[in-house]
Amino acid sequence: MPEQQPLDSYSQIVTGVAAELTGKVASLRVPQPGRNSRGPGSRGGESLGSGVVFTGDGFLLTNAHVVGGATSGTAAFADGSTTPFRVVGADPLSDLAVLRASGTTPPPAVLGEADELVVGQLVVAVGNPLGLAGSVTAGVVSALGRSLPTRSAGAGRLIEDVIQTDAALNPGNSGGALADSHSRVVGINTAVAGVGLGLAVPVNATTRGIISALMQHGKVRRAYLGLVSVPAPLPAMLAERVGRSTGLRVAEVVAGGPADRAGLRAGDLLVSAGGHPVSAAQDLQRLMFAEAIGRPMAITVMRNGALVDVIAEPSELVSA
Repeated sequence: MPEQQPLDSYSQIVTGVAAELTGKVASLRVPQPGRNSRGPGSRGGESLGSGVVFTGDGFLLTNAHVVGGATSGTAAFADGSTTPFRVVGADPLSDLAVLRASGTTPPPAVLGEADELVVGQLVVAVGNPLGLAGSVTAGVVSALGRSLPTRSAGAGRLIEDVIQTDAALNPGNSGGALADSHSRVVGINTAVAGVGLGLAVPVNATTRGIISALMQHGKVRRAYLGLVSVPAPLPAMLAERVGRSTGLRVAEVVAGGPADRAGLRAGDLLVSAGGHPVSAAQDLQRLMFAEAIGRPMAITVMRNGALVDVIAEPSELVSA
């Protein structure tokens, strides 16, 4: 018989992450009265998804679209245990929701830092769509700074700064963990972007603030500009002047939104907002909390080779 070879380093990483996280990712069953249950991730009037235990006292993190308008459900873990949970709060714009289990949960997963990710980095997606058998896939970060239309926040609203990965995602894995090679949760899987592509909400300073607000208040007051942006290089002369190489290209402006009313256009290159430089979607997202609602915000863009200043007044994001 041929000599058994030890696992290669790639396999060791993936199996190590799977061993660390599979037991900490729950299968969620969320009753959804009146919902059409024929779509992916649903069955018999239930929404099915995954959730990640992230505190020692029973808080779980999942997607807002998994819980929908529900207030409670049941979590099942790989060891066969189950517990009821209540929905503490949901934020449709980030597609994040916080749950609180009423029974015992496994030890928590460690939250990482998505801002440290680089394109090409190994990531592992861990879900629990069936309750007793975890689902593990591996791949690499294929893009950063993407935007994603929300499923539950109404037309024209987007989740900014999502992680794109080629780790395969399947229905029921929404709300599961996207982890780095050290088993730290750097994202919450949220959608299948196409064949072989998945998207995840990053775990970073911005989303930590969202999670904290949901745990404390059950909701997040969000400001809303109504634009889609992607990172783009600044012209060389401007880059030298401002001391950085990247801005945000406006890809789409939502009709009738604050950005539209301020005169922003698709193709504009955002340089600063509210006196702060913007070079990634997260830079703009950090400004879009309660204190920005209804207050004039100066925005500088490059348009047709010239710098243009506009004043936008973010409105409060209201769930549909």
